[in-house]
Amino acid sequence: MKKFAFLLSAILLALFVSCNDDGPYEDYQVARPILQDAITFKAEAVSITEPVPIESSGKIYAYGNYIFVNDVNKGFHVIDNQNPSAPKSIAFIKLEGNNDISVKDDKIYADSYGDLVIFDISDINNISISGRIVNAIYNNDVWATNIEYPQADFYVYGDIDYDRDIVIGWEVVTERRSVEEYESRYNCDVCAVDALESFSDGPQPNIGQGGSLARFKIIDDYLYVVDYSNINIFNITDVEDVKVLDDVQVAWDIETIYSQGDILFIGGAQGMYIYGIENPEKPKFISEFRHGTACDPVLVDGDYAYVTLKGGNFCGNSESGLYVIDISNLENPDLKVIYPMDGPNGLGIKDNTLFVCDGDSGLKVYDKTSAPNVTLINTFENIIAYDVIPLQSSLLMIGDRTLYQYEYVENDIRLLSTFEL
Repeated sequence: MKKFAFLLSAILLALFVSCNDDGPYEDYQVARPILQDAITFKAEAVSITEPVPIESSGKIYAYGNYIFVNDVNKGFHVIDNQNPSAPKSIAFIKLEGNNDISVKDDKIYADSYGDLVIFDISDINNISISGRIVNAIYNNDVWATNIEYPQADFYVYGDIDYDRDIVIGWEVVTERRSVEEYESRYNCDVCAVDALESFSDGPQPNIGQGGSLARFKIIDDYLYVVDYSNINIFNITDVEDVKVLDDVQVAWDIETIYSQGDILFIGGAQGMYIYGIENPEKPKFISEFRHGTACDPVLVDGDYAYVTLKGGNFCGNSESGLYVIDISNLENPDLKVIYPMDGPNGLGIKDNTLFVCDGDSGLKVYDKTSAPNVTLINTFENIIAYDVIPLQSSLLMIGDRTLYQYEYVENDIRLLSTFEL
């Protein structure tokens, strides 16, 4: 009996040692995607309903007397803003997998799990869907759905058929894995995920206005949509027959798009990329400005680009800050000044005033008359600031499930209304 016990102990010890060849083990949180058939899912993913409370406020878009607020991956809320002192919700456009919109001539162009969906809002009280182009932006790719990722140490994708399945959520379990695997997870096939229309030259006729975090941008008869690696181009001259043109590959980490004249400025986690659109169907690379890994919206005014870098968490390893870059020579962008920030998101410009949403640190207002040097003139604290849209007579800002509107007062702004979504 003692010999058997000794032999059993020896076998267990040998197994333990062999299992630990890769080093020490610890418990880690592992997230695996929950899948659903894409065809069935998309058929149920769109409807027009009465106003509902917002769950997770995302980007904002202004068109005429209306404001559209994205409910991350759920759709967007329609707000009547004819009286900015007392805005009111009038509808919710349920659109699963939606994060961005752009509007021209009473037509909303929106994303939905890689599809381009078009709505008719010529009668705002009778909104209707007028078209859907399947997989026009991407093919249900988990990297581009922008599903809200849970906190986890590993994200396991397995063998997903993106033409057939769509990711609708995550299941998180505790698993024992080697510390070595955890430390090298960014270099393997099981990786943590990187988390994640503004206007220049004033509003264009019949085209709305978005914030600096937008992935959609309409310029004349073309819609430009950035996914996580490409510029997707659509000719929307005929809304009944939208032309899907060839993509232009940029980088793997694209986040935002902005334009000034016939130049596109693409913000990515690794840098800012500049493209010319003299031929609007074929954007041509001009140059890039590289920085450390960080979430990166871009705003351009004249000879300067203003870039907010948000480090930490999913955004990367760079220090958070406002970068002011000289772009007078588009082929050689030149960093001029860096201003430390706490957790910046979107930004906007009205004349010589620069607005920066600094997350939990609130909305910061700068005088940029002496650009590239900017001077802080006011801070609106005790609010969460996500993105802004400077309009002609007022400023829109989205925070945590709250829409703020400010009126311009000389060189500053004053709160006009607060609307809980």
